[in-house]
Amino acid sequence: MIPRMIPRHPPLTIVMVTISVMVYLLMNVLNQHTIAAPLLISEYLRPMLPEIFGGQWWRLVTPMFLHFGVFHIVFNMLWTWELGRLIEWRQGMGSLGALTLALSAVSNLAQYFVSGPLFGGMSGVIYGYFGYVWIQSLTNPGFGIRLNPVIIKLMLGWFLICWSGILEQLFGLSVANTAHTAGLLSGMVIGLIVSGVVRATAKTH
Repeated sequence: MIPRMIPRHPPLTIVMVTISVMVYLLMNVLNQHTIAAPLLISEYLRPMLPEIFGGQWWRLVTPMFLHFGVFHIVFNMLWTWELGRLIEWRQGMGSLGALTLALSAVSNLAQYFVSGPLFGGMSGVIYGYFGYVWIQSLTNPGFGIRLNPVIIKLMLGWFLICWSGILEQLFGLSVANTAHTAGLLSGMVIGLIVSGVVRATAKTH
């Protein structure tokens, strides 16, 4: 999936992984609530999103830096690294940054309206990255990357396993399935929009 010429040190991807790992370590060393509270989308179910309406806009995206177990952080950081650096390499740090902000806000808001404010993780963004790269690889010839079919099956298979509820039944794991779905769909939609813009621009030149 990753060509040899991809840079080893994509700055924005490294920053996102570093922040996530630092937050995870601090949550396990210091008081978890003290670290997590300012990063949650909100501390309240009602009234709705009072902090954000009060100007704390960062809460729309900062839940992506919260992780609640070793498997959670390791799994998410591996996919953030693989998919994030691919997008950053092909379309630049600015594109990855804008995409990440959009995916995080959409997936976090969707999860909040379904389950309330107590959630976190990069997985909504990761599924957005996956949907974006998948659609780009199919619709934008200039993207120059084809996802390995094994990766596609793995991501979609895990998506279905999470929705099945088996992880919660067997291991007591609470999965932010709404965030996964919102991220995946919004990533695919953004991918289609970008491909359309690329094709339209090519026709005018």
